[in-house]
Formats: sequence, C-alpha cells, structure tokens
Amino acid sequence: MRVMVLVKADENSEKGVMPSEQLLRDMGNFNEQLVKAGIMLAGEGLRPSSNGKRVRFEGTKRTVIDGPFAETKELVAGFWLWQVKSMDEAIEWLKKAPFGGGTEIEVRPVFEAEDFGAEFTPEMREQEERLRKEIESRNQ
Repeated sequence: MRVMVLVKADENSEKGVMPSEQLLRDMGNFNEQLVKAGIMLAGEGLRPSSNGKRVRFEGTKRTVIDGPFAETKELVAGFWLWQVKSMDEAIEWLKKAPFGGGTEIEVRPVFEAEDFGAEFTPEMREQEERLRKEIESRNQ
C-alpha cells in the first residue's frame, strides 16, 4: 500500500525559518534508511504558504487566492510518499523520524486503481497505466 505522510506546517516553517544543520543531517540519515528499506518513493519540503496560491472552484468560476494562508495548523510543510505493507508499518517508520517540538504528522492511504470499483473502466485503467509509464520514463 502507498501512504502519503504529511508534515504539518508550524510558525517557523511559515516564516521560512530553515532547519538546523543537525536536523538536516538527521533527516537525510532517516531518508537514507527509508530508501534502503524500499519504503520511500518521494519526499520534499514545501516553501511557506506566502509563496503559494490557491484556486477556488465555484461552478465555472475560478478564483485565485494569494498566500499566505491563515490556518497554519492546517497547512502542509512537506511530504513523503511511502510504499509499505500496512498502516502499522508506516507508523513504526514514522516513530523513528527525527522530529520534536510538537511536530504533527498525518499519514493517509493513497487510493489505488482497485479501490474505485467498476466505475473505473478498463479504458480508464489503461489510460492510468500509460500515464504512469510516461511519468516514469521522464524521471529516468
């Protein structure tokens, strides 16, 4: 199963405060363990919401909203995409992460093609597979 691991923003990440050299080193070592274990598929940190935009969809209307965004505790500061056997395995790995200071992490399963049932037609499945292969070929 794939899971998205969402690192919640805090006051420092929203101010653009960069992590210490020690935290960067510790995070690099943790990421290396994840990669060697075949867990980590992707992972990145995100710039503060002041650098971002939102697009609100209402019928045919599109409204662009400039950051920063008010609710810091609802924002994401970074993410990982992991391949794990179970949610329990994801949690066990996450407990090893070098976070402290009240950091909050959310882990959510990623939908897989089989989760969508009959509504996800064979043609849609073929399209999905073709697009995944195209993305992989671009990343090589």
